[in-house]
Amino acid sequence: MNGEPDEDGGGRSPAPVLEARGLCKSFGSVRALIDVNLDLYPGEVLGLMGDNGAGKSTTVKILAGALQPDAGEIRINGRPVSLRGPIDARRAGIETVYQDLAVVPMLDVAENVFLGREVRRRGPLGVLRALDKRTMRRQAAEHLRALNVGIHSVRQRVDTLSGGQRQGVAVGRAVAFGRHIVIMDEPTAALGVRESRRVIELIQLIRRRGLSVILISHNLPQVLEISDRIMVLRNGRRVGVVRTAETDMQQVVRLITGAEVLDQPAAQGSEGWAGGEA
Repeated sequence: MNGEPDEDGGGRSPAPVLEARGLCKSFGSVRALIDVNLDLYPGEVLGLMGDNGAGKSTTVKILAGALQPDAGEIRINGRPVSLRGPIDARRAGIETVYQDLAVVPMLDVAENVFLGREVRRRGPLGVLRALDKRTMRRQAAEHLRALNVGIHSVRQRVDTLSGGQRQGVAVGRAVAFGRHIVIMDEPTAALGVRESRRVIELIQLIRRRGLSVILISHNLPQVLEISDRIMVLRNGRRVGVVRTAETDMQQVVRLITGAEVLDQPAAQGSEGWAGGEA
């Protein structure tokens, strides 16, 4: 089971929107990632799973530009990219929703949606450009309404929102500016059942909008429900990629615990780029 999507009607598999080959990262003597390969296809939800210390967070931080790999290459839509920081990742169309959400409680919803991307009015001689709060509030309301995020007003301070609403604001920000990929790190870890269900619905809506999602989670039933494929890391190595429709909870647990290994190091290291380019 190679884990690649089924071929389309034209007899060819779709080209990945994101490809990573041979990612390696060490912290001192600790090898956090060892020759990890990853493919993400258009409109796909890829579940990224593994026990604590498996390498999930390191992989996500490299793809988000927060860490630079010691070796390896990343391509977006077939073109090599250098993600030297989060700004580079954003410019490449990658948005990340971290577990702590990265929202500012004392700011309102609209200010959080446009955090770091504030819209400013034209000032005299191009200086003293004040915030265009009216435009920010209008566009933030449109983004959140399109995602069915239940916010009473974008003028509300974020510290007045529930956990699920805060997650909706963070996801709304990612979808508003993400052109290709949204990475979600444990999006339901601190939420109750009802709010977790809302996040799952948000992920489904993101996929319908044509974005690809990498979902990092310890919640195996949720990953099995929402994902198209599941990639499992163990001790810094990729041990398997399976189609969700063709696997079950028992096999994924075996991969996580090391009782089953689908990827051998030599085979993983030999994977080429889409289209056969070396």
